[in-house]
Amino acid sequence: MKIIDYYMVTTSPWTYLGHERLARIAADTGAEIRIKTMDLGRVFPISGGLPLPKRAPQRQAYRLAELKRWSEHLGLPLNLHPRHFPADPMPSLRMIAAARIVAGEKAAFELASHALRATWAEERDVANPDELDAMATACGLSPGVLRAAEPAANDEIDLVTERAIALQVFGAPWYQVGDEGFWGQDRLEFVERALRT
Repeated sequence: MKIIDYYMVTTSPWTYLGHERLARIAADTGAEIRIKTMDLGRVFPISGGLPLPKRAPQRQAYRLAELKRWSEHLGLPLNLHPRHFPADPMPSLRMIAAARIVAGEKAAFELASHALRATWAEERDVANPDELDAMATACGLSPGVLRAAEPAANDEIDLVTERAIALQVFGAPWYQVGDEGFWGQDRLEFVERALRT
């Protein structure tokens, strides 16, 4: 079976825009998605990336134009200026990692879907424990069980982040298919090609 290692963060609009398309590509090609929640705050400084507020004004303006284009092109709702952005991604990433540990990849992917929509389409706060509990419950997961798995989830995020750095990941989303890495939801066509060859 082909594997897609999916390095993601919940506060990336590009991850949101590619998330469900990735699921469709995996289903169409018989591939398995392994969700990898990483600490992008550790990846950026090593790779030369800058957090959004530190980017040049022209880059920030172009980002907004591209997000609007892609949102319209894909027919996905996207708030360009969400109320809860930037939010601390770590609580949601921990919960997704915990879901993967206790319930498997599909549960983690579904919870990630909720968290991505929460920020970019629903004006919800992925750093708010009550919101996260509601998302977990909507996925049929026990918030208490996920909280109990948080120490293991923290360890997993550390390992995933180290692996991402070793693979020379520099942004999110990042899709790894074998030895090939693909940055950004606009590379999903190439991800599909790699899976079909």
